[in-house]
Amino acid sequence: MKRRAKTSTSAVVLTKNSAATLPRCLSSLKFCDEIVVVDDYSTDTTIKVARTHGARIFRRHLSGDFAAQRNFGLAKAKGEWVLFLDSDEELTDHLPTQSGRSPVTGHYDGYYIKRRDFWLGREIKHGETNIKLLRLAKKGLDQWVRRVHEYWDVRGQVGSLDAEIKHYPHPSLRDFIAEINSYSQIHADEIKKEGKSPSLSAAVFFPILKFLQNFVLRQGFADGVHGLVIAGIMSFHSFLAWSQLWLNSRGKKY
Repeated sequence: MKRRAKTSTSAVVLTKNSAATLPRCLSSLKFCDEIVVVDDYSTDTTIKVARTHGARIFRRHLSGDFAAQRNFGLAKAKGEWVLFLDSDEELTDHLPTQSGRSPVTGHYDGYYIKRRDFWLGREIKHGETNIKLLRLAKKGLDQWVRRVHEYWDVRGQVGSLDAEIKHYPHPSLRDFIAEINSYSQIHADEIKKEGKSPSLSAAVFFPILKFLQNFVLRQGFADGVHGLVIAGIMSFHSFLAWSQLWLNSRGKKY
């Protein structure tokens, strides 16, 4: 039987004042050949935590561009395969790369991994949650694109893995709203780049459609009050982005 060639795997984690969640994240990545942490000049003990887990640390300003930050980490990674994990996530199962071989049999160049979201002590099973994200791929196959709500544009064939990611975002409602507000202008800029036309009707109707999609079509109502709040905030995020885009087109600032 022909043995598969050994490969190496790097994990890349972006951080910003992530000391509270980073230990869980990095502990789930011990099987990787290296961990690369790209830190946006944290003021807490994030760097100390990263060093404790043996990570290679690089400091770089995010400057509102998550894709560029991820691509920086991608460039610093030495492994043939690269795994991306956020600082508020943990991998529930070690990937087959721990054996020192390619992730799975077959000829895939990248892999989707299912993510499960937990918010305020409860697993959120509906709405925009519990999705599959492209987080593992061979290095050198394209890059991350879009400044916010970024995605890995990988060339070649893509499959799925059985491993799961647990996600623990927004420790409080205040943090959730603050993050959404900070993303709104960046999201508006990306909408404009995508060639979408700003209009007052879009600012009014798209958020409504967003809410109906998450709360009704994707059954966010099944998550009770948590589902209602999340659907409402994501709708508000849509409103902020589209209204900002419309106001900018009229020479005004939100």
